[in-house]
Amino acid sequence: MILTYLIGILMGGGLLALLLGQWNKSLPKWIALGTVSIGFMLLVSFWIDQSHGVNIFLSETWMAEYRHDWIPAFGISFHLALDGLSLLLLVLTFFLGILAVLCSWNEVKERVGFYHFNLLWILAGISGVFIAMDLFLFYFFWEVMLIPMYFLIGIWGSEKREYAAYKFFIFTQASGLLMLLAILGIYFIHGSNTGNYTFNYFELLGTTISPDTAFWLMLGFMIAFVVKLPLVPFHSWLPDAHSEAPTAGSLILAGLLLKTGAYGILRFVLPLFPEAAQSVASWAMLLGVIGIIYGAILAYSQTDLKRLIAYTSVSHMGFVILGIFAFNELALQGVIMQLVTHAISTGALFIMAGMLKERLHTRDVRLMGGLWTQMPQMGGTAMLLAMASLGLPGLGNFIAEFLILLGAFKANVWLTVLATCGLIFSAIYSLWLIQQVFLGPKKTPDSVQDFSWREIILMASLILSIIWLGLYPQPVINTARPMINKLEKLFVNQSTNNKHVNNLHSTICIEHASSTASFSNTIKLV
Repeated sequence: MILTYLIGILMGGGLLALLLGQWNKSLPKWIALGTVSIGFMLLVSFWIDQSHGVNIFLSETWMAEYRHDWIPAFGISFHLALDGLSLLLLVLTFFLGILAVLCSWNEVKERVGFYHFNLLWILAGISGVFIAMDLFLFYFFWEVMLIPMYFLIGIWGSEKREYAAYKFFIFTQASGLLMLLAILGIYFIHGSNTGNYTFNYFELLGTTISPDTAFWLMLGFMIAFVVKLPLVPFHSWLPDAHSEAPTAGSLILAGLLLKTGAYGILRFVLPLFPEAAQSVASWAMLLGVIGIIYGAILAYSQTDLKRLIAYTSVSHMGFVILGIFAFNELALQGVIMQLVTHAISTGALFIMAGMLKERLHTRDVRLMGGLWTQMPQMGGTAMLLAMASLGLPGLGNFIAEFLILLGAFKANVWLTVLATCGLIFSAIYSLWLIQQVFLGPKKTPDSVQDFSWREIILMASLILSIIWLGLYPQPVINTARPMINKLEKLFVNQSTNNKHVNNLHSTICIEHASSTASFSNTIKLV
């Protein structure tokens, strides 16, 4: 029942914050903080228990499962399940949720109740996406997380917030409708094959689909997920959304919403359509490499601080696509690490961008400079986060990118060599960012305040996390290993089957040629 409790706590807390916010503006933020903190403690205690073998595993991969009929006439059930990947992403969701509430503490002063309602329902939708095992329920949670984010950007964003909110909604909603069509397609195909019409993920895994149909269904899922990731050329909504969203909105976008795209590929595209996924693997890896280099170049050319950080996300998510379609354990371990470490390091950079805008009332890096002397704590923290972004050894991002490149090298040498150039570009834009904002001549006449105690707590938790992941990533790797091994076995078996088919085809061709030659010789003899 912990799975239903997590979602119920977030939705109930959001409704309570909305109702009580009409009488007291300070109550919603305390309700939101308490709600997310309770969920985080539940998850951490569950993680500790299962790491010591206290929980009884339902199978090799799944740790917890809950199922209840919802609309049985259409084969729809309220089906939730938790494995290592889901557990890691849920812990990340509630951890960043706490920080999102804290960084909004003084920033949001209007419609406080409605703001925290949207914030908590976004987290509820994201949590549901990570544990839904019914495809209809998955789509339901996919929509639940989009609509509150639209309000978060459109109401509490910056000057061009309406444009950014519309663009975000159109991109994500249009791609989501393609996914809905694909879900309905596999639903009807499975029903016509077996007579059992269901949206149950575990039953749909064995559906027999013709290669052409499987390709188009896979494409419907894939477009929805790469738009959310985002992958070049589906990325143009991201810089606008990041630059106009409030600080908490940028944190959730970078840290969590982008991860739902990668999760969808790992959970649905690869297991449901293994043959179709293998057929597009080379193109997907190529687009990932293009995203790595293109995002880094555009990041270096930006003058808006939040747009710069947004383009670094495009670059880092290119590594995720590269690793996923390498189809081996090392690369997939790197992908899981990248999802976690990117969320922490880039989320921290967006929080810092919000702090700088609150103090300087601008996001233009050309109007900043020499801030280290006035804000040494913030300068030192920014330097550490920049080092994490460029992949300095000892920090979590290095482990992630190193594993991805090792795994990708086994799959495609030349694309891996090109992707490695992205590390050089990331060093260039990261160091340029520090130079423009914190070093050089002073450009702000007024004195600027350094970290407050609330901000110290925020940044200290993120810094300790990124250092811990860099020095001791084993708990994350161990938690995700059963799911990774299952995916790797799937594609090893798929490759073996393809080889058998090719060998059989070659044997048939040889026998056919031999028979034809014998027949010809017989005719000549006669």
